[in-house]
Amino acid sequence: MEKRSARRLTLTVPPEQDGVKVDTLLRRTLGLSGTLVKKAKRLTDGILLDGRPVWVTASARAGQTLSVLVGDLPDAVGDIAPAPGPLDIVYEDEDILILNKSAGVAMHPSPGHDTDTLGNFVVNYYNQCGHSPIFRPVNRLDKGTSGLLCAAQHAHAHEKLKEALHTPAFQRVYLAVCEGVLPARSGVIDAPIGREEGSSIRRTVCPDGLPAQTEYEVLSSAHGRSLVRLTLTTGRTHQIRVHMAHIGCPLTGDFLYGTEIEAISRPALHSHQLTLCHPVTGQQMSWMAPLPDDMARLLEV
Repeated sequence: MEKRSARRLTLTVPPEQDGVKVDTLLRRTLGLSGTLVKKAKRLTDGILLDGRPVWVTASARAGQTLSVLVGDLPDAVGDIAPAPGPLDIVYEDEDILILNKSAGVAMHPSPGHDTDTLGNFVVNYYNQCGHSPIFRPVNRLDKGTSGLLCAAQHAHAHEKLKEALHTPAFQRVYLAVCEGVLPARSGVIDAPIGREEGSSIRRTVCPDGLPAQTEYEVLSSAHGRSLVRLTLTTGRTHQIRVHMAHIGCPLTGDFLYGTEIEAISRPALHSHQLTLCHPVTGQQMSWMAPLPDDMARLLEV
């Protein structure tokens, strides 16, 4: 299949920026990093003014069209092998890809999981639709966590979204089912998290850990369990799982920080809502993914 045209950003120079140098327009108006400007400068058609190659030192006139290549070239090579697998695409445009990840699917290949990860499935999809084969996730979910995540379609979008991560411009809301009753209907768990001594996987609350804050709100309780809405203001590894265990309410089914049960084969955690500022247009966008059946059943049993 013929590959998609590489992504270009365009700007019609406004009257108030008449005479401004191309480099300034690329960096300040279009928001490109120095790295991406340098990359575009090396390409014959990387930076065009009214369709003609131009030096970044040139001055642009009002009404001219400046365009810059920010997408991958057709011969771009990724480091993840394509493999067929299910993808639930919630939204897609030239700059972002929003996915609803299934529980039990890892993000990236690892020993023993070379072709059954989300990265494999996305690269396979990219091959089918003519996209460059580079998987650029912005936020990541543990293998057992289901729900929404964002991947950038090119390096510029990836840079902008990574800058926004853990700020109001990129907000994530989770739903979790936990064991027990929380100490209050709502609150903030403010407890630093670090590696547990002697383990390469487990994290724990410790005085010398990195700052970590999790906001929570109890939505309902039934049968000794609670459905909780959680918002992250930091993004530490296993943050929700560690914080909920720390207050005595581990996630249901969490084999690492709680207790495994037959009713669910994973920690009961779901990325429910994702809100972000679009990396190119600046528009605020939001998506929601409903509570999965395996988590809903925990409150019915």
